[in-house]
Amino acid sequence: MRLEGKKIIQLVSDDFEDLELWYPVHRLREEGAAVHIVGEKANEKYIGKYGVPVETDYSFKDINPNEYDALLVPGGWSPDKLRRYEEVIDITRRMNDQKKPIGQICHAGWVLISAKILDGVTVTSTPGIKDDMENAGAIWLNEPAVVDGHIVSSRRPPDLPDYMREFIKVLENK
Repeated sequence: MRLEGKKIIQLVSDDFEDLELWYPVHRLREEGAAVHIVGEKANEKYIGKYGVPVETDYSFKDINPNEYDALLVPGGWSPDKLRRYEEVIDITRRMNDQKKPIGQICHAGWVLISAKILDGVTVTSTPGIKDDMENAGAIWLNEPAVVDGHIVSSRRPPDLPDYMREFIKVLENK
């Protein structure tokens, strides 16, 4: 179990991309990591774009990012909702300031854009937000997974194996 003792925040709100939330959660738990589902409210059910539910362990206000080793942001329409919470922006900035691994896939880049942490960072995302990423100062590549320091990004569900392989490597080395 390569990630035994690691604690990870998995952000969530309604309309997350089901695979982009659940695949990383299961993959990281397989490696021994504790993955906490964190949303606006604790013990709340959120529904993915394709109807798959998830229940939160904690609310944004319940957690201390300093106690976690990494952050995951799912894609779907969830990131557009997540970035409206000041707590989410604060969590993202604090994780970035501490150079803790941040994983973002598909539309999740919107959260990093709103946190203003992408200037000069090489990333990927769904091509639909390429302009948004570049306008935030990012260098955008059309690759399955891109690693720039502690930020790991990916495009879409077919890229999940590449994304998690790279995210796990980065997390192992922190």
